[in-house]
Amino acid sequence: MGMQMVGLADIVRTHAIGQGAAVALVHDGRPTTYGHLHQASNRVAQGLIAEGIRPQSRVAHLDKSSDLFFDLLFGVSKVGAVMVSVNWRLAAPEVLHIVNDADAEILFVGEEFFPVIDEIRDQLRSVREIVALSGVHPGWEPFARWRDRHPNIDPQHPAKASDTAVQFYTSGTTGLPKGAELTNSNFASMFRYWSRSWQLEPGRRSIVCLPMFHIGGAGWGMAGLYAGATNYVVREFVPAQILDIIQSHRIEVALFVPAMILFLLQAPQVRETDLSSLQLIVYGAAPIPAELLKQAMAVFGCGFQQVYGLTETTGAITLLPTEDHDPSNAKKLLSCGYAQKEVELRIIGDDGRDLPPGEVGEIAVRSPQVMGGYWKLPDATARAVKGDWFLTGDAGYLDDEGYLYIYDRVKDMIVSGGENIYPAEVESALFGHPAVADVAVIGVPDERWGEAVKAVVVTKPGSVVTAAELIDWARSRIAGYKLPKSIDFIDALPRNPTGKILKRELRKAYWSDRTRQVN
Repeated sequence: MGMQMVGLADIVRTHAIGQGAAVALVHDGRPTTYGHLHQASNRVAQGLIAEGIRPQSRVAHLDKSSDLFFDLLFGVSKVGAVMVSVNWRLAAPEVLHIVNDADAEILFVGEEFFPVIDEIRDQLRSVREIVALSGVHPGWEPFARWRDRHPNIDPQHPAKASDTAVQFYTSGTTGLPKGAELTNSNFASMFRYWSRSWQLEPGRRSIVCLPMFHIGGAGWGMAGLYAGATNYVVREFVPAQILDIIQSHRIEVALFVPAMILFLLQAPQVRETDLSSLQLIVYGAAPIPAELLKQAMAVFGCGFQQVYGLTETTGAITLLPTEDHDPSNAKKLLSCGYAQKEVELRIIGDDGRDLPPGEVGEIAVRSPQVMGGYWKLPDATARAVKGDWFLTGDAGYLDDEGYLYIYDRVKDMIVSGGENIYPAEVESALFGHPAVADVAVIGVPDERWGEAVKAVVVTKPGSVVTAAELIDWARSRIAGYKLPKSIDFIDALPRNPTGKILKRELRKAYWSDRTRQVN
């Protein structure tokens, strides 16, 4: 599509002219056309100007996903300000840290989160105005009234490619969340390439079910809007609801994380649901066990693409295409694909030098999708971005064909008797057992080997299996030194909002009496 996009607002400007009557968003049964989205965001922009919001001011959003997020996002873009969507699963002190850190001047908050903001209102240093996105609050104007009392006039603020458009807070593995500044040009290059790869095009029906504080939610929604697709925005991920939307609205493309695929396959409704409209499922954020992928390919009957990327790279930078999703080639399935257009990858050793194919090191990326930097953290930015290269903190290797194999965070690797063991491989081996519903593998202290492999398993309802049976099962699938030395059974694995297993939480119980988390 020949859209000349500098700022995000150019998306709605272009489509309002080209296909204004086409449906851009559907939320809770409520459709919004591209023309209406343009008008609503004009009013938001005028409202922000009236509140004293200037170019590059921060505007905060605290709510689950809805169509209103996009009214806001494009309004924010039209005045050259910066959108900051806050993780709604956070506790009040964590929300406080992010809103204050961002210097947010106005906050839009959904009814469910009034109590959180009421609790910290007096400590919000920079917030001058709060607007209620939904519900009724005695002190805050309701969003629809706030928006609609302003004129439908596009302020036509001239966007700059280098301006920050969205600030996502990354739940980094260490310390407080950092604000990754993603620029207009970061998004422009992501959309230009990925919307095609993901088969997004005018009228294509896409489901948006990751949260808006996450590049996977907001980024996927924006890519769909860039392409002129019809985007079904789901408030939060409820498997039965997702299946119902796929069937009743004939959804064609979706982005899920592997945990979501797992939960959809475990939903009792999945067998009765008509999934025939699906053409493509994109997934990422974690490796997928080969057995889970086989089940998913059989049940969903559509193409699958795996992507790898980070908040700091404006999402996806590698692609494992549909044709590489061959369950008989289990090795390829462990790969997250190869670098896409305008993306270069290096694998760097401890000494900072490039490693040859097959050797595991830190993944570094050069791409126009690499963030502008971390907000107000010059030292952290300097550590992460060396020249043009962003150091991901992820461990992986490239094979001879340039396919990237990412294992876990560098620190998730288990070193047992001098051998490096990657939990993802062990998890994949155990996952295929018919009694296993979910599994996580961690390293635990071991006097003899330094660390020993432990599996933590959730069994399927009504299934009974012993640790010995599971270890036997894995023995025929992976090398002996990778086998779990012990297996614990648990009701549910701790996961973060995007479904990543919280290995830190699992490890705590076993390392509590140790000073170091790695032996």
